[in-house]
Amino acid sequence: QGCFVGFDLAHAVGNVELYLHDWGVDFACWCSYKYLNSGAGGLAGAFVHEKHAYTIKPTLVGWFGHELSTRFKMDNKLQLIPGVTGFRISNPPILLVCPLHASLEIFKQATMRALRRKSILLTGYLEYMIKQYYSQDKAETKKTVVNIITPSSIEDRGCQLTLTFSVPMKQVFQELEKRGVVCDKREPNGIRVAPVPLYNSFHDVYKFINLLTSVLDSAESKK
Repeated sequence: QGCFVGFDLAHAVGNVELYLHDWGVDFACWCSYKYLNSGAGGLAGAFVHEKHAYTIKPTLVGWFGHELSTRFKMDNKLQLIPGVTGFRISNPPILLVCPLHASLEIFKQATMRALRRKSILLTGYLEYMIKQYYSQDKAETKKTVVNIITPSSIEDRGCQLTLTFSVPMKQVFQELEKRGVVCDKREPNGIRVAPVPLYNSFHDVYKFINLLTSVLDSAESKK
């Protein structure tokens, strides 16, 4: 229809393989604080396909998007750099650049292909263990049940699984925190668990599953 289509890749970058240029994506943006490990408040990223170098232009402009060769002439004549580089407004904050640069070096060594391959197995292992031990059982009507609401297809998810429980979510979350498990909760009843392939192991998943039994027992007793 002649429109440009943009994608929010906030939790996809550093989590799954992306081939934005090859896929012909018009433009995209993302954060780096989570799966790229830059930390809260970290730098954002953007992509504009080279085919739109002269057709998609920034709404906000700044001197850092001006052609370097004439940037300091100070003649008030804007010469935007074609493509996404022209979207830059000013100097990137160096204290935010450093952790991201260090993280990207690690990703370069590990490669997204290898990380994604491990991620599929790691999250698949977590999914299997939850279904094996915490699925609904007609023979055990009083059993605490854990449901996975994240799509089961690996093409439709990254490393994270969102879990819901037959006991109060807040109590489950509190018990997980007491045991040193790093995850987060989302109202009304979801807890997000993400075995990250860069620094989590299959043994971490195994320990989480073992902890979950005592967590659910404690949450059940406080109902």
